[in-house]
Amino acid sequence: MARPEVLDRIKQAETEADEIIAEAESDADERLAEARTRAEEIRAAAEEEADSEADERLEAAREDIEERRAEILESGRSDRDELEREARERVESAVDYAVERFEEAVNQQAEEAVDAQA
Repeated sequence: MARPEVLDRIKQAETEADEIIAEAESDADERLAEARTRAEEIRAAAEEEADSEADERLEAAREDIEERRAEILESGRSDRDELEREARERVESAVDYAVERFEEAVNQQAEEAVDAQA
């Protein structure tokens, strides 16, 4: 092979190599762009799923809190009713005691008045 032919073939090989490299770089850039796009899609999906799960947990917690609140209120009502019942019973007893003490005091004063006149 003549020297000019060898040089032409070398230049042709270099051109082919440059084209292969350019094509490889272009493919790499495309793949990198696709990978970034896919990564963003995955991140967005994961974020959406996390938000959804957080919302579900928050709703479950709110339901638990509401149930507990209702239980506490019912317990408070029951305790209040019991205290009111006990207070009514004590009022009757206190009134009876006060009337009894009043009657004793009146009787004692009546006896003292009778003794003072005698």
